[in-house]
Amino acid sequence: MNTALENIVEELQLDKSKWKLTKFGDVAIQQKGKVDRENTLLTKYIQGGHMNSEDLHIRNWGNLEDEYLGPAFIRKFEKGDILYGSRRTYLRKVAIADFDGITSNTTFVVKANEDKIDKRLLPFIMMSEGFTENSIKNSKGSVNPYINWKDIAKYEFLLPPKDQQDKLAELLWAMDDVIERENDALNKLNETYSISINQFMIHGNYGDNGEIIKTKCGLLDKRIKIIKLKDCLLEKPTYGANASSKPFENGSLRYIRITDIDDEGNLIKEDKVTIDSTDYSKYILKDQDFLFARTGNTVGKTLLYDSQMEESVFAGYLIRFRVNSKILNPKFLFYFTKSLKYETFKRKMIKVGAQPNINSEEYQSMILPSFSIEIQNELIDKLDFMKCNIDTLKSKISSSKALQKSLINQVF
Repeated sequence: MNTALENIVEELQLDKSKWKLTKFGDVAIQQKGKVDRENTLLTKYIQGGHMNSEDLHIRNWGNLEDEYLGPAFIRKFEKGDILYGSRRTYLRKVAIADFDGITSNTTFVVKANEDKIDKRLLPFIMMSEGFTENSIKNSKGSVNPYINWKDIAKYEFLLPPKDQQDKLAELLWAMDDVIERENDALNKLNETYSISINQFMIHGNYGDNGEIIKTKCGLLDKRIKIIKLKDCLLEKPTYGANASSKPFENGSLRYIRITDIDDEGNLIKEDKVTIDSTDYSKYILKDQDFLFARTGNTVGKTLLYDSQMEESVFAGYLIRFRVNSKILNPKFLFYFTKSLKYETFKRKMIKVGAQPNINSEEYQSMILPSFSIEIQNELIDKLDFMKCNIDTLKSKISSSKALQKSLINQVF
């Protein structure tokens, strides 16, 4: 976050003595324009899944000709309108449309009453803690709770005088601009990271028959060989432990499930379960053990365990591979599983049935580039450097968003 903005937020002392208690319905107007989908020039639609939590920007949308939409998609919105997800309001889905389009009747389309409020402030009011708490409190239904417009319209908040609204709007949007620039930088870093992985793993340049090929990667201008994963192992792969009883809350070992691993291969800290060590000693993970998910919708997900993580055992839907580090650096295997080559391998191997599945034999047939350990380490260092920059920027974005959220709640 820009240091000047941080200082402004820290020093912000709002005198609200002249602010007026205002109902949301007095500054916001619900739009109910309908669209005849058979006779419209509109081509884009937005559904709930296209809107991100606590993100004012539309980053995804659908095209009307791409798929069937149910009869609920009749609501028209215009560029500049605010879209609000009226179901499961705890998700805080508020976004500003940057094009004309169609949405469902469960998404409220909102315009600001510009006679009473600077329109730039309205979306931040809808992102505030008070507004969200009101929506949650007044939602109806248990499975898929929803809020009615009349209950939103009754929400009351302190509105600053018009002569103060402009400065507050500029500050709030300046913070949003900083976050957007950081997001743009992150997207570029992620793109470079992804391209580099695929170059380093020479995607598409070797086949299944073990032929010697020439890499197109500029770093490795030499002829290389390939190797199968089964030839890089210290022992046979091991399937995980199926807990015979409900894991103990105060067990001595963490019980790692597929759901404990995120899409990037990190161990999730929240919502963990533990298990007693009795009868599970052979499933205790050692430093640099490699886990593959073998079944379910997340088949192919991976985790590289290291000794800095808490002592753990692994669940039955995971397979442990112990790699011979003299042949294959486990970190290199981890980066390989982030490549397009690995995605191609998964698509080829997954057996579709009641549950998608890849077994240990199939994983062992995976083909890798047979680089020397020195070259593997060189590539790992380069990718580690990129990953470190990505993680640093992600942390910075999190801090910026926290500061933005703090300011929104100071104001509203």
